[in-house]
Amino acid sequence: MTVTIDQTTLSAYAAQSAVVRPDVGRLKVMGVLNATPDSFWSGSRYEATAQAIAVGEEMFAEGAWAVDVGGESTRSGASPVSAEEELDRVSPIISALAKRGRVSVDTRHAEVAEAAVRLGASVVNDVSGALHEVAGRLGVGYVGMHSTAVPVRPGTQPGYDDVVTEVSNHLLDIAAAALSAGTTELWIDPGIGFGKGTEDNLHLLRRLPELCGLGIPVLLGVSRKSFIGAVTGRGVADRLPASLAVVAPAWAAGVDVIRVHDVAQTIDTIAMLDTIWGRQ
Repeated sequence: MTVTIDQTTLSAYAAQSAVVRPDVGRLKVMGVLNATPDSFWSGSRYEATAQAIAVGEEMFAEGAWAVDVGGESTRSGASPVSAEEELDRVSPIISALAKRGRVSVDTRHAEVAEAAVRLGASVVNDVSGALHEVAGRLGVGYVGMHSTAVPVRPGTQPGYDDVVTEVSNHLLDIAAAALSAGTTELWIDPGIGFGKGTEDNLHLLRRLPELCGLGIPVLLGVSRKSFIGAVTGRGVADRLPASLAVVAPAWAAGVDVIRVHDVAQTIDTIAMLDTIWGRQ
């Protein structure tokens, strides 16, 4: 089933946004920067503030459009942390990196989002899909993600009659709420790996053109995730080649932003796609 967005919603989005689909044809890269001790991949954990800032600066130097800073792991089975601890982890990093480029805060807590914006973050990347009012009030960009629970409970496998349709409808609800809250810059994220089995994730990737056809910019995060391990049999440290393979269908479908751990390699992959197929 092909999902289409109501034209009234599209018109409302166009009226409230300076650019409905900025830089069409240009797939932008968001770097993942985890200021946590328990993220799913050890290669993306940066508990030392100075190290995290240096890595973020390197991501900008490599061509990242934005760096997404998170202080709470959302991997399956992760233990929640308090907003105070989350802020202690991300505040100095956001403050430093906001002087270098565009910074996003990866959070599900309103108080963390508000503090991060005061420190210079210009995007709220919300895994809960519930902080649209905060982003609208603060006048910053908003990423609303589909999820069934955050952190994901181990063994959780919700049943979907049609995962693409159900996820799309949920994302349209998030988008409508964000627009009503006054959000002027909006992305939707299908939440690959969040309360979805391997086949659910693959269906969403196969039907990315439908998600992109909703008319709202799409942000996609697949980097090194467990479904890649299920397909390849590789551990998380060895999932870069398969992660890069997903860049091609995302590029072809019209995804606007891809969120990755490996910025330089992803930038190179996009450069080759742009060169071969003519998107300059």
